[in-house]
Amino acid sequence: MYRYINEKGEVYFSDQVPPHQIPLGHERLSPISGRPVDIVEKAKTKEEQEFDERLAELRKAEAKLIERQQTHDKVLLATYRTKNDLISSIETKMHTLETQKTALEGDLTRLIRQMEEQQKNAAAFERNGEKVPQELHNHIKSSQQQIVQAREAITDHTQKMAQIKKENDSNIERFLFLTQTNTPGPKGRLASIKEASELGLFYCENDRQCNKAWEIGQTFVHYNSTTPADIFNDKLIMNRPPATDDDLSLSLSKIPLPNDEYQLFLDIRCRDSLPGKALCASQRVRDIRSAFRPYVNEALLRAAQQ
Repeated sequence: MYRYINEKGEVYFSDQVPPHQIPLGHERLSPISGRPVDIVEKAKTKEEQEFDERLAELRKAEAKLIERQQTHDKVLLATYRTKNDLISSIETKMHTLETQKTALEGDLTRLIRQMEEQQKNAAAFERNGEKVPQELHNHIKSSQQQIVQAREAITDHTQKMAQIKKENDSNIERFLFLTQTNTPGPKGRLASIKEASELGLFYCENDRQCNKAWEIGQTFVHYNSTTPADIFNDKLIMNRPPATDDDLSLSLSKIPLPNDEYQLFLDIRCRDSLPGKALCASQRVRDIRSAFRPYVNEALLRAAQQ
């Protein structure tokens, strides 16, 4: 038994595939279960093959993000049994970081007092009409350098704490998502404007724009997906895999480019079946891809005008 879809999108079941239908693709179904056991895809043009190659390149980069997220999920669930365990661990780490920051601030205070005392000694020599010893000059200069280094160390440590807090908040949110659902979790180059629209790419001009575009992209993904949310972090937004032939599962990944730049890649997945493949090759899906870039640009423009 075979199932095929004609040029009008109509589904047919037959004991054989008509010759004119073979280039359009078909499925061979199991006579027992009626499920597909073999899929012959529609013959593709050279342009479609090139598009698929570019899409595969982007999906390869996206797959690395997905694999990294899944590994992180496994570690998170294996390390902590409850939300309280996770929060307790975070509080302990943050307390250690706060203690380290207090120690750094104490070092800075000590160095400032040390330099002030050295400067007083130098002033006393000058009031008495005596030459300030070179050794004292050297000590003052050394103290000044140490103060600069101490302030830089405090700044670096403060930034580190902010980044860790962001990661901690993300871990808590992800842990709650994983433990409160019944379903388990699931080489860049610049594209031309036309290619970017067809592939669902948005090139970030700077970090601020990229962060805003990421928020806008999240709305686009959830609005156009028919499956529920699965993963959300600062590198990957992904809805659950398609469960039916009519499902569309969207994802958005932040793919690095040379010179510390990024592009956002919108991907659309359909069920691995003949109707699913037909859906992903349809004008509807092409329209969603091509709408992504203008959607983000228009939203950014509105935000800038407010």
